Amino acid sequence: MNIKRAKQEIKDTLEAYLLKDEMGHYLLPPVRQRPVLLLGAPGIGKTQIMEQIADECQVGLVSYTITHHTRQSAIGLPFIVQKTYGGAVYDVTEYTMSEIVASIYDTMETTGQKEGILFIDEINCVSETLAPAMLQFLQCKTFGNHKIPEGWIIVAAGNPPEYNRSVREFDVVTMDRIKKIEVEPDFDVWKEYAYQAGIHQAVISYLSARTSWFYQMESTVDGRLFATPRGWEDLSRILDIYERLGKTVDREVVVQYIQYPKIARDFAGYLELYHKYQEDYQVDEILAGKNCGRFMKKLQAAGFDERLSVISLLLSRLNREFKRRYLEEQELKDEFQCLKAKKAESGSTEQYEQEKAAFLERKQNAEEAISSAGAMLERAFDFLEGAFPVGQEMVVFLTELNVSFYSVSFLQKYECSRYYSYNDQLMLDGKERAIRRRIDALSQI
Repeated sequence: MNIKRAKQEIKDTLEAYLLKDEMGHYLLPPVRQRPVLLLGAPGIGKTQIMEQIADECQVGLVSYTITHHTRQSAIGLPFIVQKTYGGAVYDVTEYTMSEIVASIYDTMETTGQKEGILFIDEINCVSETLAPAMLQFLQCKTFGNHKIPEGWIIVAAGNPPEYNRSVREFDVVTMDRIKKIEVEPDFDVWKEYAYQAGIHQAVISYLSARTSWFYQMESTVDGRLFATPRGWEDLSRILDIYERLGKTVDREVVVQYIQYPKIARDFAGYLELYHKYQEDYQVDEILAGKNCGRFMKKLQAAGFDERLSVISLLLSRLNREFKRRYLEEQELKDEFQCLKAKKAESGSTEQYEQEKAAFLERKQNAEEAISSAGAMLERAFDFLEGAFPVGQEMVVFLTELNVSFYSVSFLQKYECSRYYSYNDQLMLDGKERAIRRRIDALSQI
């Protein structure tokens, strides 16, 4: 399954495991709460979703990469105590509390959250001395003599053997006690995340045109060649920073993140053109309705890849504006709740009336900003209609609007008749698939 479905499966598991009866007892006893094991290729987001799940479900999170630990830190250090058996005194070995278990109790104390997730990454890559402890952990939910507290579910992650020489396969006895979820890379799911996370538009548009290079893993005589979602995201972040610093991201920089030379070289070439199109097509002027005729003529004579890049530039600028409007709306919602609370506490006072007036002014400004952003969207439609009266470019533009979290949020508030009209006319799903097949074919030439 893809990472989005895997995330939902873990959330559903968490909700099921933490459901209690009228007496406050867990409906599924802890002994039947199987640990979740996420298995999938490296870099596809297994670790990243855990913080999202904990935040969205409002539970605690303790996270460990187990390969960084020794047997002692996992199960505790030995110490000698004296005990009496049958009238005789004996020295007996006991163990201090596991660092991992202690971290759960520390988290419960500092956050006040009594339920949560214990996430163990790279669980099938442990050392030989730690492997028995990991099997005991999965089977019995203990580290040494110390149990994982009730209300804390176990989620572990690992890579299949083909991606890591250090992988240890678990036996049937262990596998029969876990809930296994196999995760595969899925570009369409990642793209939804990418828009919301602010991944650089050049990365999104490049991978939209070459989806087969979103995730690649190949063994060669020179070693592993790979491109992963993690690599693309980290490349996006450094690309943003380099642009602010006025530095160039060329092939030598790209290959540091996308360690597949052919893909790195191709993206570097695409990025160079992408920046050229930024200069050639002044997107801010287009969205302000200026000099559109000149840009339309230039784009009509351009190749398909150039057209897609310009659409991507338009979308990038629009999404920045839509994101601002979304964040502003969230701030106004928080401010409104604070204002309501102040009114309930103090009644209608002079200070309250002043704050209310300031809030209403900001709300009015926000509404005007939404109208302004809507006008930018309308001008984007004007430009695309002028450049491509009938064409698949509009399908790509609409498809991306439908994928981006911030554009979807904006269109729920701003009534854009052409957006809905084109959605109905162009039968997006079927045409998009056909276009993607064409784009993929062109990228292989």
